[in-house]
Amino acid sequence: MSEERPSGAPLLTLEPLVESVRDGLERTGWELSGLQKTTSHQFEGRWEGEETRSAYLFFHREGLPDEVSVDAYLDETSRGLRGNLALVVDAPPLSRFSDVPAALAMLAAAASEALPDGYRTPLSFRAHLRNGVDDPGDAEVEIRFKLHLPRSVFQAGASAVSVLASTTASSFERLLARLEIRDLLPPGGG
Repeated sequence: MSEERPSGAPLLTLEPLVESVRDGLERTGWELSGLQKTTSHQFEGRWEGEETRSAYLFFHREGLPDEVSVDAYLDETSRGLRGNLALVVDAPPLSRFSDVPAALAMLAAAASEALPDGYRTPLSFRAHLRNGVDDPGDAEVEIRFKLHLPRSVFQAGASAVSVLASTTASSFERLLARLEIRDLLPPGGG
């Protein structure tokens, strides 16, 4: 964070947002394992003339399997900042989930109990086949528990963003400690 910027000043650009999120996650023991920044300015249609700058941050934590990470997607657009934090779990193959709707209901219930109230917290369950002729039961599954960062936190400044990132990381850890989530991790993980 820039020394000239008071911690309560609104965040307006990508770099201080990246620093604030990183600070909050690292304070809770998550280590940055990757950072990618992109700039896009060749849009057509509805977004023609727009420019966005984005950052993708990837964090891992010692003591957790590589199949667990926290990802941050942060975006600076002409309409302002936006972003989300996601707990990403590379789960067992699809065949392990005999009833996907029941699994989603269980994951959603766990998330609603662990994640902070008052925020948008979508859940995604993605199945991916490497090749169209592969057995569908072998599909790789990725589960993402997200928390969307509200515009109000950007307006509140770097400290507020950092605190929300720390709070969210702690919530993700509570989620990982739940038996139904630990059962999705590789043996010895979590």
